[in-house]
Amino acid sequence: MINRDEAIAILRKYNKEPFHLQHALTVGGAMKWFAEHNGYADEADYWEVVGILHDVDFELYPDQHCVKAVDLLQENGVGDEIIHSACSHGWGLVSDVEPTHPMEKILFATDELTGLIGAAAKMRPSKSVSDMEVSSLKKKFKDKKFAAGCSRDVIRRGAELMGVELDKLFSDTIEAMRSCESAVDEELTALLA
Repeated sequence: MINRDEAIAILRKYNKEPFHLQHALTVGGAMKWFAEHNGYADEADYWEVVGILHDVDFELYPDQHCVKAVDLLQENGVGDEIIHSACSHGWGLVSDVEPTHPMEKILFATDELTGLIGAAAKMRPSKSVSDMEVSSLKKKFKDKKFAAGCSRDVIRRGAELMGVELDKLFSDTIEAMRSCESAVDEELTALLA
């Protein structure tokens, strides 16, 4: 298995845009939180690496998302298990890799949701998830024009895959993002320096 530093190096090889780097770091940090809070603490590093690499191909190959990722990750010595998990987040949209492991289901459910929460955080006076409430996120979720690129259907489907209510998914994902927000901001600043 590759480690976090190796995952960051692979990510940076194909991603330069601050948004894509921040999204990868955020999803990685959130996935680590989910591992630690769902009985998979011993797999937290693995979950984080998958989160970091899940969109490795999106910036350069958006029309081949989750397809080109296989080649890019294989070329960089990433194992089949990580590749499968990373590509499962595009199930039914750009990939036929079905999320089966709890980690893959969480990645599927939270990928789009982290984008929605991130967009909602930018609208807050604090520019942060630190003071975000589920009720305010629900309002943004219902507004189809807000962060229109974040698929509400995928988020709903992800909650169903996980076997949780939307409110629980919202609450946990906000908490997961809170846990890594300052570290992501610091690391992003360093990566862009």
